[in-house]
Parts: sequence; C-alpha cells; structure tokens
Amino acid sequence: MSKASQYTEQDIVVLEGLEPVRKRPGMYIGGVDTRGYHHLLWEIVDNAVDEVINGYASTIKVTLHKELRSVTVEDNGRGIPTGLMPKYGKSALEIIMTTLHAGGKFGSGGYTHSGGLHGVGASVVNALSSELWVRVRREEKEFEQGYSRGLAQSELKVIGKARGTGTKLLFRPDSEIFGEKARFDVELIRERLEAKSYLHKGLRIVLLDEEHDTNQEFSHQGGIADYLTKVVTDRAKPSLNTPVYFLREADSDTGTRFELAFCWTEATDEHIKSFVNGIPTSSGGSHENGLKGGVVKGVRNYMDTHGLAPKGLPLSAEDIREGLCAILSCYVREPQFQGQTKERLNNPEVTSELDGSIRNFVESWLNNNKTLGEAIVGRIIHAARVREAARNASQAVQRKSVISHRLNLPGKLADCSSSDPTQAELFIVEGDSAGGSAKQGRNRKTQAILPLRGKVLNAEQASTSKLLSNKELQDIVSALGCGMGDSFDIKKLRYGRIFLLMDADSDGHHISTLLLTFFYRYLPKLIEGGHVFLAQPPLYRVDVGKETKWVLDDAEKDKYIAKLPKNAKYEIQRFKGLGEMMPQQLWATTLDPKQRMALKITVDNPEQTSRMLDELMGKDPSTRKRFIMERAGEAQTLDL
Repeated sequence: MSKASQYTEQDIVVLEGLEPVRKRPGMYIGGVDTRGYHHLLWEIVDNAVDEVINGYASTIKVTLHKELRSVTVEDNGRGIPTGLMPKYGKSALEIIMTTLHAGGKFGSGGYTHSGGLHGVGASVVNALSSELWVRVRREEKEFEQGYSRGLAQSELKVIGKARGTGTKLLFRPDSEIFGEKARFDVELIRERLEAKSYLHKGLRIVLLDEEHDTNQEFSHQGGIADYLTKVVTDRAKPSLNTPVYFLREADSDTGTRFELAFCWTEATDEHIKSFVNGIPTSSGGSHENGLKGGVVKGVRNYMDTHGLAPKGLPLSAEDIREGLCAILSCYVREPQFQGQTKERLNNPEVTSELDGSIRNFVESWLNNNKTLGEAIVGRIIHAARVREAARNASQAVQRKSVISHRLNLPGKLADCSSSDPTQAELFIVEGDSAGGSAKQGRNRKTQAILPLRGKVLNAEQASTSKLLSNKELQDIVSALGCGMGDSFDIKKLRYGRIFLLMDADSDGHHISTLLLTFFYRYLPKLIEGGHVFLAQPPLYRVDVGKETKWVLDDAEKDKYIAKLPKNAKYEIQRFKGLGEMMPQQLWATTLDPKQRMALKITVDNPEQTSRMLDELMGKDPSTRKRFIMERAGEAQTLDL
C-alpha cells in the first residue's frame, strides 16, 4: 500500500479558533473576490444597523481611509459589552471578536429583530483582517482593544472617559487573503449605505471618503416609498401609478412585520428589491414568494370580480407581474438565511403571512382606484398578447432535429467535436474573413466558430417579433441550444464559455456592445452564470529585434515603446481586422486558453446597467447625444 493511500489518525487535522475562516474564507463570505471583500464591511455595518432596528442607535458613520484599503464604522448604539465572562476568563468583547457563534442575538433579550443571528460576522471580519481595532463607549468609559488575523494583540483597556455610548471599529482586509490589488469601491458602498437610509426612517448615515476628500450624508424620512421613486427614475421606465405604500405591523404571534412599496411601469420585466431585517436578499426567498403570490392573487380576484379577464387569452403570473417594481422590507424574529452571505430567506411561514396580507391589500387598493385598476389590467392584457405572439413566433422559427437528435445548427457554424459543455467553447466572430482565420487556428476538439455578417440588430430598440425573425441573432440562439424567453433551459446550453471575438477597433467594440445588449436583455442567465466573455485580440504587433510584443491598444503600445532604449529599432504592425492575422497568430494571442486574455462579463449593479443600456442603446437619441457631448473633450483620437 502506497503512503498516499493510507488514512490514519495522523491525517486528522483540527482547526481551532478562527483558523477555519482563514483556511476556507469562501464558506463565510462567499469568496475572496470583490464581493467577498465588501462583505466584510456589510457585516460590520449590519451590526450597527441592528442597533438602529431595535431603537438604540440613530447615526452610523463610515470612513474610507486613504488608498481605500481600510475602513472605520462607528455607531451611537449601546456599545459592545466589555464585562468579564468568568467562564472564559476574557471580556465579552474579546469573546465576540475571536469566537465563532458568539454574540447577543441567540437569545431573546438583546435584540427583537436582527440581521446577524449566526454570531460569526464580527469574528469572521477579524479573522480576515491584518489589522482591527475596536473602541467601545459605555458606562462613561472608552475601551480599546487591537487584533490581527483573529488574535488579540493587546489587553482590553480603558483609554479615557466617554460621553454617550457606541462602537467604533476599524479594520484592514488581509492582503494575504484578498491580494495586494483589492480596494474598497466607493460607489458600491455609497449605494448600499443610501439604501440602508431609505429602509430605516430617521437613520442618519455619513460616508467620509478620505481618498477623494468627499463627505456625503443620507437620511430619508419618506422611507421605501421614496426609495421606489428613485429606483423607477433610475431605471428610466415610466410608471403607471405613483408608489403605493403598505405597512403591516408585527404579528402578535410570529413577530413578523413588513412594509411594501410598489407600482407598475412600462418595463418588460419585474424588478423587486427585497430586504430582511435590513439585509438585502438578492436571491429572494420565502418573503419574495409571498409578495409575488399575493400580488398575482389580488389582481386575479379583482379581474374576476369585475369580469375583466379576456376570453381565450390565458394570463400567466409573469404577465401580471410584468412591469411590477417593488421594494419589500421584512422584519422576521428568527430569520433562516441560506448561508452566511444571507442572500436568500428560507422561513416557509413567512410566505403565507405575506401572501394573504398583500393579496387583500392589492385587491382592496384596485377596487378603490378603478381608473388605475383598468389601466393596470390593460397593461397586463397587452403583456399577455405580446407574450403569446412571441411564443408563436418562436415556435415558427424553431429548427427541427436531425439525425442523431442534434440541433439543426446554423450553416456557417464550424462546430467542435466535444459535446461536453464544460469543455466546449463558442467564439462569435465578426465576418467571414475573421471566421476563416479562427476556424484554421482553433482547437477543433473544444472550440466552435460562428461568423456574423457585420453589425447585428440593436435588441434595445427592436420589437420581440423583429428579434425572433433576425437571422444573425437566431443563429446565435440556435448554436447555443438553450433557447430564450419562456423556452430558455440552461441545461441545454452546448458551450460553457461564449466569447465575443471582434476586431480590436471602434467598429468591433460597437458590435460587441450590440451583442452584449442582446445577451443582457434576452439571455441574462448566461451572464449571471459567468458564461459570457469578451475576447481580447491585439491591435498591434511590435517587433524589437527577434522579440515580438502583442499589445491590445494604443495606450499599451505607447507605454511599451516608452520603456524601450532610446536607440532601439522596432517595427509596428497594426491589424485592420482579425482576418489579417495568420491562424497561428490568432491562436497564440487570442484562442489558446493558456495564453489568451479575456474579460468575463459580470453585472455588479443591475439598475445602473439597465439605465445605461436604455440611455445609450434605447430609442431616445437625446440621451446618447448628451453623453457624447459631455465627454467629447476626453476624446484624443478618432478611429475612422
């Protein structure tokens, strides 16, 4: 028996204290990328918000320090307890900061509603920080203690007298965990904090940015109704009605309380932002299910009562919710979140609570506002008819299967031999010339090539029926195999990675933008799943003696040349298009998985992305003109 195959007691490792967090940070913060980096801040901010929710704090101050590598969060709450815990021989503060599953939110005395019930937030932040300092004001004293990578670096000490109460915590995420380039994103933090201020009337949040020397303050007495107005404005989709506000006070038995603001808009999708105890639940959960079910049932009851349902036209739940924009803030006594990142609520009882209350409210509101009710019903019927027409058009263009039950793939597609989506890649290229070079230079086993004819249809402006009849876009959908709209099935996706491979000039960038618009609007789950990439072909080849340097753009070219010796002789070749590159060159620079550079398409801010697409790709040219005019001075060269 080989040594590697043996398994004995000597192989058992026990991770003590906060070692598990540093060993497997993804289990606690979702990953060590930008999202996980900022999750540390959300944990500390949410602890401060818990003091606000329970009526003990009114102000939260967040300071981003120079270089955006450290942050301080301060509140005027009760202050973390500092008394000695005899059982452990340490202060309560040190126990909270250095021990998993320790805190004041497991019992019923400290907090009525809380976003942090796992007792791991502060200790996880401590474990993943190279430096952390806590100052606590309580009992007319100010206490201080320092930590590093989960361990106390000093004793808890009194540093002076204090007025009032509160907690002030500074931390620096550990570069050993997150890398040297990690920084806090000011705009992302600003949006998150502003959302918090809408959720909690009377809360004052101050954001200080020392790197850019800015100071912002957020306080919104209008609450989520004002928040909804902002969201609708940002999405640039006109609403049919002013925001409707509904508050249900805490149930005497369950303790569940929620408030809801909603309206219908001209958007073709539904947009719901939900929160539980002040925590954004981006993946929804039982509270969102209750909202959706309640709205649909309330509308159906109203339509049935007044005989407004059209004969022969089925109305789906999606038809009723199309254009719905809503903010839901729910307070649950014992929330059961899915994972430490708390992106989804799993309390099943919350669904029925919200469903019944919202159904009754929506039906009553429609009955009391019949003019608006008729307008909303008309909008729903229109959505159903469009969906039915799109469904019929989609069925009309569906390709029948051929021998071996494979898709009847587009004629220009040069498919790969692998049928394993985890290995297979699809390169969508610009024109037949580039397609020819790509077909010759690719790995035929894993890489498929689909050439397009010039610029594709702008999906932001085109009707659904026009989209479905567009050959270029339908070729893409057919090649992918997963369908779109109601027929979309991610399990049928034939290629795990989809690359947009266009010329490295302004025309190529335009085509990439048009394709990304199509993917974002009609195949969003492919982007959400991390399947879509932008290939990065070089624009220049620079030869210095026997050395060849491939550069992406003018800026990189100029930077490289500037570093060369003054007497260096070099030759520059600019590629007008991918078709000018030899197949082996295209492989070495753009197709080879070991050497290529590619950008994964992600969406950090869906609202901002949607608004930007509407402004720059929509039907109104004035927004594009204004965008160009405002930035005309930044243009240095024109790619003609």
